[in-house]
Amino acid sequence: MSNAQKFARVFGIVYVLVGILGFIPGLGGSTSQDGNTLLGIFGINLIHNIVHLGVGAAFLAGSASDSAARSVAIAIGVVYLLVAILGFLNVAFIVDLLAINFADNLLHVGTALLALYFGLAGRSASPAAA
Repeated sequence: MSNAQKFARVFGIVYVLVGILGFIPGLGGSTSQDGNTLLGIFGINLIHNIVHLGVGAAFLAGSASDSAARSVAIAIGVVYLLVAILGFLNVAFIVDLLAINFADNLLHVGTALLALYFGLAGRSASPAAA
């Protein structure tokens, strides 16, 4: 199993668990003055939880082969980086739709960078000349 596949499998499990926890009040999801949070830190709502389940499922499906794991990691990395940038810019559509807060933005940057690393690591710009 390649490093990209291991990454996809681990992050797939983590994101599915985070998605599930977001639906369980008292275990992971809670309500504060600022709205619903996961572990009292990360903003969540129904759509955000569903997105976590979908991202986890995509990572798990991609972990079946090295090329699929790399492709899924790159795709998710690019999307998460974009979501983080939009979150930092406080674009209302994204922030309100997904209940994103500053902690989410930091986590999204971390996920994006790791996903892009594992998606692109070991790839050469062109095949080696014989």
